[in-house]
Amino acid sequence: MKTSRPHSAAGDSKPSDPTVTLIRISEVMDIVGLARPTIYKLMSQPESAFPKAVKLTNSNARGAPVAWVLSEVQAWARARIAARDQVAA
Repeated sequence: MKTSRPHSAAGDSKPSDPTVTLIRISEVMDIVGLARPTIYKLMSQPESAFPKAVKLTNSNARGAPVAWVLSEVQAWARARIAARDQVAA
């Protein structure tokens, strides 16, 4: 299994700031536990509030590289946990 570490915008080896750390789809899938098609489907549904991807190049071609902001993905996962806890209460 391929493991990777989040890449910071600064590219340094210090602990990275999750608000500027970009992660690729494999890391998003690991964090939220969803498959690639489900993630893209959620992105197309505004009511899901799933974070939008950040384009890494100016290309508009299908398959152009994108990434997600780590803190936004974490916030979405926390919101899902909070929603679960509200239903249970």
